Amino acid sequence: MISPELSRDLAHLSFESGRQIGLLLGRDGGVETVLVGGPRSLYIPDLPKSRGARKRLRGLRLVHTHLESEPLSQDDLMDLVFLRLDCVGAVQVDAHGGATQLEVAHILPTARSGHSGWEVLPPMPCYDPDLDFLALVRSIEDQLEGNRPVLPAGKDAAERAILVSVTDADRETANLSMLELVELARAGGIVAADTVIQRQRQRNPKYFIGKGKLGEIVLRALQCGVDLLIFDQELNPSQVRAITDTTELRVVDRTQLILDIFAQRAQSREGKIQVEMAQLKYLLPRLGVKDDALSRLTGGIGTRGPGETTLEINRRRIKDRIAQLEDALEKLGKRRNLRRTKRARKEIPIISIVGYTNAGKSTLLNALTHSSVFVEDKLFATLDPVSRRLRFPKDFEVIITDTVGFIRDLPKDLVEAFSATLEELQEADLLLHVVDIGNARFEEQISAVEKTLTQLELHRKPTILVFNKIDMVEADFVERKTRRYGGIGVSALQPHTLHPLISAMEERIEDFLDREVGAAPGT
Repeated sequence: MISPELSRDLAHLSFESGRQIGLLLGRDGGVETVLVGGPRSLYIPDLPKSRGARKRLRGLRLVHTHLESEPLSQDDLMDLVFLRLDCVGAVQVDAHGGATQLEVAHILPTARSGHSGWEVLPPMPCYDPDLDFLALVRSIEDQLEGNRPVLPAGKDAAERAILVSVTDADRETANLSMLELVELARAGGIVAADTVIQRQRQRNPKYFIGKGKLGEIVLRALQCGVDLLIFDQELNPSQVRAITDTTELRVVDRTQLILDIFAQRAQSREGKIQVEMAQLKYLLPRLGVKDDALSRLTGGIGTRGPGETTLEINRRRIKDRIAQLEDALEKLGKRRNLRRTKRARKEIPIISIVGYTNAGKSTLLNALTHSSVFVEDKLFATLDPVSRRLRFPKDFEVIITDTVGFIRDLPKDLVEAFSATLEELQEADLLLHVVDIGNARFEEQISAVEKTLTQLELHRKPTILVFNKIDMVEADFVERKTRRYGGIGVSALQPHTLHPLISAMEERIEDFLDREVGAAPGT
């Protein structure tokens, strides 16, 4: 860890100056940095990222003095974790400036129940420290590597992340919310290596999460071999920057994850434009801080000095791109209005399927119209709207449309970007609100969809509440819930259960057609 001669000189200099003195030592024992602090603290500047792999130790160890023979402090241990140091050691200085004891701590390569995540070794004499430092570090890194699962190589290998939620909800609600985040991550091609829930009433304005809990997350990320954190809540730009700077981990919040899923799933030109616009609106306030060192300088008398900075150039380009995308969406909107006008002339009723994501909307569309729209047991498996014709037994036709699924706390930028597509719902004569009755949070999901419909001013539309996946729950449970909410129970995978729904749809559309005929001029 440190030679007896070096610890003696370090203690002597520290005693004479009355300040803590620290050394950052490389694996070869060479001194990388000398640090001089105050009587009881030591400031460590930003460290070089020469061993930038965030899934391994940094390759540096910190040895510093303690003038009052105090043990390793909490700050020392936090530095050990946040900086991913090989070890941290304290040389205790006596009243005469001599080096007495050396106390060393290192991280634990595996999580242990009831343990802090690091181990403090028993104090050892500085004149004869009984520690094979290189063997210790090699053992830690070997265990870290051995604990990580073997991942498939190639572009199809799923990325791994730690999922984090900071909430004041009760335990059950917090766990269910985390399960949804796990599903969101899976939909985005990410595997949850671990989940962390912190329940607190007041959130840390800088880190959003408590710094102690953040230290645990950094340690867990090192043990799991991941460098990505996904938060269940939306973070502001300064919080993302603070967490990234402190942990050296990549940080994604819920909104960014949803936008990424939409970017992966968009197939139509319109869908791709809407997703890109939502991503740019999300990115705009999160561009880096202004840096005059990267300014574009201008020349000429009276024009010398900092010109347009890189930040300003990026902002201008993003705003220009958003304007281009809005123009493109406007043109597509005119074509869509033309199609709607043609449909209105033919007086074909329109039924729109809405609901929480992964409630089974596309599966229900396939079952009703004998179509083969893509379905998958993932959140936001289908994104682009799909329309099909449906002929009822009483020999009249409707157009039935499957729309993008809703989710709680749907990002504002995403709602605005997809407002053009969601305009299709304005033309609907009947809404089918599909609910996954097998989901433990289906009542919250109903509220989330109704809230979104209210925002879109669609809550006054005639609606049939459809409880899907009744084959996943007990029959008496379905009966109680359908009676309470006035809904209809179906299983989109079992066509014989659809007859009550088809009859209800037929009755509603007949009423609509009767009103249309009654309202016609001269009738």
